[in-house]
Amino acid sequence: KAREDEVREYKSDVRKLEELFKKLNPSAEEFVPLSRRQGDGARRLSADAPLFVSPAIDYYAPHHPFQHQQMHVLQVVGGGGGAGRDSSSDGSANGQPNRRRRNGFNQGRRRMGVRPRRTDREDSVRRTVYVSDIDQHVTEQKLAEVFSNCGQVVDCRICGDPNSVMRFAFIEFADDVGARAALTLGGTILGFYPVRVLPSKTAILPVNPKFLPRTEDEKEMVSRTVYCTNIDKNVPEDVVKNFFEGICGEVARLRLLGDYVHATCIAFVEFVQAEGAILALNCSGMLLGSLPVRVSPSKTPVRPRSPRAMLH
Repeated sequence: KAREDEVREYKSDVRKLEELFKKLNPSAEEFVPLSRRQGDGARRLSADAPLFVSPAIDYYAPHHPFQHQQMHVLQVVGGGGGAGRDSSSDGSANGQPNRRRRNGFNQGRRRMGVRPRRTDREDSVRRTVYVSDIDQHVTEQKLAEVFSNCGQVVDCRICGDPNSVMRFAFIEFADDVGARAALTLGGTILGFYPVRVLPSKTAILPVNPKFLPRTEDEKEMVSRTVYCTNIDKNVPEDVVKNFFEGICGEVARLRLLGDYVHATCIAFVEFVQAEGAILALNCSGMLLGSLPVRVSPSKTPVRPRSPRAMLH
């Protein structure tokens, strides 16, 4: 009986293989890897190249238990000089439909279409380092110049009370190689103090310029404010306030925001003391309700609601 099962399994595999061969495009040009091309062809990607799927390497897994490996899908696009549709636009080659590439692309797009923002955010986290114990006389420009020796710096933000030595920063690099190289700068003296450099738990979030602080008072408010995401919708505002006050200190102002589109809420939490905002960053990953909250430095103050907004 075991022999019969083996025969049936073999015949089944052969049938599947025959079906796969039927779907191949006999007119498709042979795909030559870019590394093996010579002359002008070395500068152009093949329009018939298959979809490439590669797992992202979680370099900082020991430091970040909430990071998960993600699959990054890269679509190889034809670099030909034609202006019309080519084989990269619909998965065809030489006028013949290429069902193998088209189906593979659709499946990859469905897989990646679930949480694209999360993937982008985790990629930014891997490219970002957290720097603490920064001298109050060190500027963002100076800090970026020092760390640019490790790789291209795309963003640098110093946070905390500008009149205190308890300042910290987040530095984002163009790639994770630069972020890993930056870890070796821990202990470097900037100003009067040696800085500490660790892998970051959060990414630097883009900011709409119109929301940036406009006055010195608002800049001081920002140093006491954190931005929180992934907040359970079932958690009311007073519970969020009690959560942070119990760990970080007195909360001066809190704005909890949510809608019917997103599954979670966000919040801006302003503390009475800048030290409270620094302590709040350590709360990133703690359970608030049923979800782990994510905490980042805020670049915007918590402004009073306008009279028009309060009517809604």
